[in-house]
Order: sequence, then C-alpha cells, then structure tokens
Amino acid sequence: MPTGQMPGAATELRPWGSFTVLEEGRNYKIKRIEVKPGHRLSLQLHYHRSEHWIVVSGTAKVTCGDREMLLNSNESTYVPPCTPHRLENPGVINLILIEVQNGQYLGEDDIVRFQDDYARVPTSAPANSGGNG
Repeated sequence: MPTGQMPGAATELRPWGSFTVLEEGRNYKIKRIEVKPGHRLSLQLHYHRSEHWIVVSGTAKVTCGDREMLLNSNESTYVPPCTPHRLENPGVINLILIEVQNGQYLGEDDIVRFQDDYARVPTSAPANSGGNG
C-alpha cells in the first residue's frame, strides 16, 4: 500500500462505534476512532504494535495494564506493545480520538481479546480473533 493519505478512506462500523484509517505508511497507521456513549472496546493486547491515543472530543476511560485513567479533549496516552488495554466512553456524547499505531506489523489480526461485551472472545481461551477493538 502506498504511503500517504488514504483517498476516500472507508469507515468500518463496529458494535461500539466506528473507525476510519486516515493514513498508513511503513510501520505506522493513523485512525479516527468514534465510540458511542456507554460503549467500550474489548480488553485486548497487540504483540507487534504500540498505540498513542489523543482525545479530540468527549471523555475516554482508559485501562492500560493495571492503570485506569480518564482523558478529556486534548489529552493523550501511550499503550505499549503486549500490554492489556481497553478504551471506554463513560460520557453522554460520542468519544472521538485519533490513534497512531507504530510497529513492524499493523494488521487487524494482531489482537488478543480477554473480555468483550459483544461475544467476540472464544470460550476456550483468549486467541487471535481479528478485527479492531
């Protein structure tokens, strides 16, 4: 895939909201993520990438390892590789954030889910289950 902006980038819908890939290049990807009020992404980790989250609007409840924090507009956090993490919208308006991924592999299948509100965790054990959040 060529480096640079993604012309006509498609928005992918998820049970918790949506995401749009804004730009992708070698070892990085930039996404716009929107989380509906009262919804959250799965508790998950990635082996091959880190993530930086910057809140554009709304409030983000972030779990990163054993830490939990609230982030407001213009605040950010870093999620290291191999660290269980979760993003949640505890507010009443949509949470909009920019996610910057860095790593040698940025595929949507580099995800291990531990807990999920939408039944996307295998019952036997956490495993790669594909998809974002």
